[in-house]
Amino acid sequence: MRLGVSLSFVDNETVAGKTYIAGLGLAESTGFDSLWFFDTVGRGAFRPDPVSAMSAAAAVTSQIEIGTCILQVPLRHPVELAHRILSAHFLSGGRLLLGVGAGSTETDFAAVEADFANRFRSLEQALPRMRGLWRGETVQGANLTPWPSAQGGPPILIGSWAGSRWIPIAAQQYDGWIASARFTNFAALKEGLARYRGEGGGRAIATNIPVDLTAKGSPLSDDDHLDLRCPPEEAAVRLAKLAEIGFDDAVVTVSTITEEHMAAVRALHP
Repeated sequence: MRLGVSLSFVDNETVAGKTYIAGLGLAESTGFDSLWFFDTVGRGAFRPDPVSAMSAAAAVTSQIEIGTCILQVPLRHPVELAHRILSAHFLSGGRLLLGVGAGSTETDFAAVEADFANRFRSLEQALPRMRGLWRGETVQGANLTPWPSAQGGPPILIGSWAGSRWIPIAAQQYDGWIASARFTNFAALKEGLARYRGEGGGRAIATNIPVDLTAKGSPLSDDDHLDLRCPPEEAAVRLAKLAEIGFDDAVVTVSTITEEHMAAVRALHP
């Protein structure tokens, strides 16, 4: 199982652009397999725009995979979004993993005057259009004419709940499935992964796993949600359990952005 990381800067008042960029570089230098970005709009706590952040990550890394978990596609116009994603994919040298979903926070949609009620239909319509643009097709009068190195665009991974109708869609039409481990217990993760594999699905990623290696913690049961708020020994056991379930990737959320701490987190699952 590969181990990815998402950076969460808690002390926002002291974060500067160069601090954030340095953290992106640390993700690669401390040995993580992938670097991930979340997507929120106007919730009262700033996060860099995920596509902009992926482009920045592409510029300061050379090998690590770069992804979104997940990008709320219905908040944007699909042609404009396809152009931005293709640009980041090109800048990364083809390292992007585009985790997408319909979104579940109504305030994000209200902030940009998007249609929350029809978000799933918007997602279903947008993804084929974006893929067509990345192949060089004309969509809604637009043709992005991709350069050969970015032709086809990035793999698309569908983010959904374990019981969602999107799991067979992810398996049969797209390139992977993303589950939120923080909001799904072990039993549901097992069930969702079994459904996904049963539909012939490939890459499966468990994201949004918070880390606090100074906290106390006891072994988790199947009814518990996954976190790494526990001593390092127990954190390693929890990640091993996720690997035993059959996930291909785990993505942890790290809020202490130092080389020592990030190396310690990376060492939990060599």
